[in-house]
Amino acid sequence: MAVTGPQKTVLQTVSVVVLMGGLAWASVPFYDWFCRVTGFGGVPQVVGGGGDNILDQTIKVRFDGNLNSGMPWSFKPVEREMEVRIGETALAFYEAHNPTDRPIAGQASYNVTPYSAGAFFDKIDCFCFTEQVLAPGETVQMPVSFYVDPEIVNDRDGKYVHTITLSYTFYEIDLPEGYAALDAETATDLN
Repeated sequence: MAVTGPQKTVLQTVSVVVLMGGLAWASVPFYDWFCRVTGFGGVPQVVGGGGDNILDQTIKVRFDGNLNSGMPWSFKPVEREMEVRIGETALAFYEAHNPTDRPIAGQASYNVTPYSAGAFFDKIDCFCFTEQVLAPGETVQMPVSFYVDPEIVNDRDGKYVHTITLSYTFYEIDLPEGYAALDAETATDLN
């Protein structure tokens, strides 16, 4: 059976719509992967361990903490900034507090500015890799372990970076299954 003019046009239109929908669907995970691999957009690199090459040159790292609208926690860096040797593993802490009468789960998104430093800011371990659940009234200090890759001093743009800001934004997420039952139990106890 041959496809006629109008049928061919409809078939081509449907094909284009399906193709465009597929590309739109795939663009978000592809962009996320691209940013994590290249450091584009200030996304830090995730590494398995510290570096071997520690330079005498230092760099200032500033810490910033924010909350997405509607997130009831308080969240801030314990230390606002630190001076670290390039290549040296450093440890910083952020503090979160749940002032409510219910458990709340949160997830942190992060970035680094200036964006050119993202490819050189290497995280070894971070509270942002997993969801965090705080019980009612609970306060916790959450660590982030990192180093600045010595290659930053050889990079065309990176060699002019003297201060890096690591910024986190916490947003509320659904409670994990075990905590959801606890939340329901807490709500029943309050009534």
